Amino acid sequence: MTISRRSFFKAGIATGAAFSMPSVLRAQTTATDARIVRMVKGGVPSVFDPVVTTSQGTTDHAAAIYDTLFSLDSKFVPQPQMVGKWGVSDDRKTYTFELRDGLDWHDGNPVTAADCVASIRRWSQIRPEGQFIMTRVQDISKKDDKTFTIALKDPLGLLPTFLAHPLYVMREKDANKPATEAVTTNIGSGPFKFNEALAKPGASYTYDRNEKYMPRKEPSDGLAGGKIVKVDRVIWENIGDAQTAVAALQAGEIDYYEGPPADLFPAIETDPNLELQVLYKYGLDYFLRINCLQKPFDNMKARQAVLHLVDQDSFLQVISSNQRYTNTVTSFFGSGNQISNDENIGWFKKGGDPERARQLFNEAGYAGEKVVILQPTDWTEVSNTSQLLANALHKIGVNAELAPSDWGGLVARRSNKGLIEDGGWSIFITGDSDFNRGQPLTANHLVMNGEKGWYGWPQSEEYEALRAKLADVETVDERKALARKMQAIAWDYVPEVLLGQFTAPIARRKNLTGLIGMPDIVPMWNMQKA
Repeated sequence: MTISRRSFFKAGIATGAAFSMPSVLRAQTTATDARIVRMVKGGVPSVFDPVVTTSQGTTDHAAAIYDTLFSLDSKFVPQPQMVGKWGVSDDRKTYTFELRDGLDWHDGNPVTAADCVASIRRWSQIRPEGQFIMTRVQDISKKDDKTFTIALKDPLGLLPTFLAHPLYVMREKDANKPATEAVTTNIGSGPFKFNEALAKPGASYTYDRNEKYMPRKEPSDGLAGGKIVKVDRVIWENIGDAQTAVAALQAGEIDYYEGPPADLFPAIETDPNLELQVLYKYGLDYFLRINCLQKPFDNMKARQAVLHLVDQDSFLQVISSNQRYTNTVTSFFGSGNQISNDENIGWFKKGGDPERARQLFNEAGYAGEKVVILQPTDWTEVSNTSQLLANALHKIGVNAELAPSDWGGLVARRSNKGLIEDGGWSIFITGDSDFNRGQPLTANHLVMNGEKGWYGWPQSEEYEALRAKLADVETVDERKALARKMQAIAWDYVPEVLLGQFTAPIARRKNLTGLIGMPDIVPMWNMQKA
């Protein structure tokens, strides 16, 4: 199996390529769309419920139509958002939250404390910080229409921070659905309304400015402060081919393109109307997630084999041909975080160690079981790295097979805990911000609580006991000491394998400004077109 990178689109043909765009897309745009922003992101969402999936498209959708109780500012400090006033009792066990004025659902009904209580309870079934909160909760209850309380058995000073990571508030009748059943109504209280009439599943989705939304009075700061909408409409287009997307950007038929392949950077950088911009300041750490429930990776040595097999430099060359934006990562907690460390990283070796990987598969008793790698064909970097991984496994005698689909299909399949023959899986590749890798209390994939946890379902009671202690330690040194112990366990257990870091820039037209640079979410408020 060979990996072919995109090399067909160079700066010299960039202008001409714009005319190869489908005429139907050109017909949808006009030169007078100053109040409409068209964006091409990493595929349009197939699931719209941010509790059910952590997919990037779903998260961005939720940030547009829903609001949150608290939000993180640019320094990652939680600030009130829907909450107007809040306080904590003298014994630090009871938090009282009062909603600010002017909060209404898109259907015209007021947001109530009952909506918040139901949303917290549903969110806490899935999110790691929510699950942790519930281990200390004595009661969550409505006090009146605008006020609710969270009573704890033990103090938890991180509660506002947990609620800001983020918790999207839904209507009570939606939040009363099981956390495993997706909410499909798309009615929030946020700065944008989802336009159901213009929705074209798989092709495009439209978001209209919520004219009745009342933003906070504070200036915009990270995800906190006033969510000021400065355009009338945002349209997410689904253009799967990178060449076509860049041509559309050059022609002014879209305004924003998320994650252009590095091969196309020269075409973007030489166009006077376009600009590359890094929004994820901490970079994206790519990793392969391993299914710990099914053979062969229910055996720890088989998982360790993949850890030794991976050559990060090779994977990074596939992820981006422009090495200016890439770095290797050895800490389980990322490269730029307070708790990043060098504990138990003896497995890291330039070029990887295929022979050690082969030996570990043999020690695991590998008997030719099929290893299915979920391959998202609409995410170029991950599609190519999936092929590279399959090729590396083949070379050491592993029966690896690619399962191609779009990202939506991957998201649907990765929740299957069953056998391969029943639609299960072995490995998929994804990414998370380096910032989030340093947040083991809130990052789904840094939890090892078995089948209650994130896809792959690793389980280590020792790791979880250490992770729980992070909520109560008071000094940086204590956090670092716990993180070293956790990393020692993680790199023996191997719930996932790091492939390296890519600080991926977005491409935009220069007349689109005001984009907010925060990890994990690309907000649609604050941006404007000149």
